[in-house]
Amino acid sequence: MASEPSDSRGRCPWARGEEYIAYHDTEWGVPVHDDRLLFEMLILEAAQAGLSWATILKKREGYREAFDHFDPAVVAKYDARKRQKLMADSGIVRNKLKIESAVDSAKAFLNVQDEFGSFDAYVWGFVDGTPIQNVRKSLKDVPAKTAESDALSKDLKRRGFRFVGSTICYAFMQAVGMVNDHLVDCFRHTELKPRRAKK
Repeated sequence: MASEPSDSRGRCPWARGEEYIAYHDTEWGVPVHDDRLLFEMLILEAAQAGLSWATILKKREGYREAFDHFDPAVVAKYDARKRQKLMADSGIVRNKLKIESAVDSAKAFLNVQDEFGSFDAYVWGFVDGTPIQNVRKSLKDVPAKTAESDALSKDLKRRGFRFVGSTICYAFMQAVGMVNDHLVDCFRHTELKPRRAKK
């Protein structure tokens, strides 16, 4: 049975268990500007709809293998045969609508890259290019969605993305560091605050 780290640093209450702790300590809330990783997180957050994030974390490597390491140009070309193969892959969530939505979202992702130069430039525009630094004291203070996620969701849907409701978009924004929703007594909250340049 995996044991939790013995250090005394405070963490967000949801960070329990080896996989969750590793994800919390190294990834969640860290600003992401790599298009491939942004695409990965968008697809994984969509896959998580109705399920636990723990389920997705356990299947993450399976997803990377099944979805060609989340290369949107490759995913956008998946034909019926490939989609059927994915439906038989136990390494991912075998949901036809989610698989089809990933292909549609890949096509929309490529269109955004063409229009804005990168998905990074597009998506970070919803927070003016800078992570929103929240001051949450408990999990009950963390909303399921915000005005920013509403705006992102509406625009993504308009562009042809699927499984991008506001709640999914806010989870995505938290994951890729567009917002810092680590609780104030979590050691990562301070670590992820922008550091002021020394004079």
